[in-house]
Amino acid sequence: MSKTRLEAFSDGVFAIAATLLVLDLHVSSRPGQLAHALGQEWPHYATFVVSFLTIGIIWVNHHGQFHRIATVDRPLLFLNLLLLMFVVLIPFPTKLLGEYLHGGDDQHVAAAVYAGTLLVMGLGFAASWRYVAAHPALLTRAISKKELSALVRRNAVGQGVYVLAIALAFVSAPVSLALCGLAALYYTLPGRLPEGERELA
Repeated sequence: MSKTRLEAFSDGVFAIAATLLVLDLHVSSRPGQLAHALGQEWPHYATFVVSFLTIGIIWVNHHGQFHRIATVDRPLLFLNLLLLMFVVLIPFPTKLLGEYLHGGDDQHVAAAVYAGTLLVMGLGFAASWRYVAAHPALLTRAISKKELSALVRRNAVGQGVYVLAIALAFVSAPVSLALCGLAALYYTLPGRLPEGERELA
């Protein structure tokens, strides 16, 4: 099957998910208190930045992945839908964490839910890579064992950071959010293979 409709649908979902994030950025204040009110909204700004960066990076890597894919089949369509389900879910834990990051016990649960959502999204992306690697007929060029190992290691590092962020959520919600931001920054780096092979998305 052609990948054109899948790519168009995916791009639309990524764009909508990223746009929805801004809807939670609002401020209400009395005259003369705007600066204070803006400062009080810092949790929403922080979660917005991390979430937008995460969605943007997964879109870039999704684009790179489908540059390697020549055609799609039914299982890959469903794996892609699984990934998109978690992408479009991101605005919910973003709002949740933004509302509870000020303090209290609920901030720990909110941070764990946030990091957990990013973890399962990453696992969904890794699952699609595993699938296409096992079905080289879908690819423009087969993925070598060396390249697959590099992909697995790269994903394992990112998922490990998310697992750590979930654990630390019950100690410090801001630190957990910062780790999620570091994971996003990690994925901005191109994955490199030894012996001059091509970069990984």
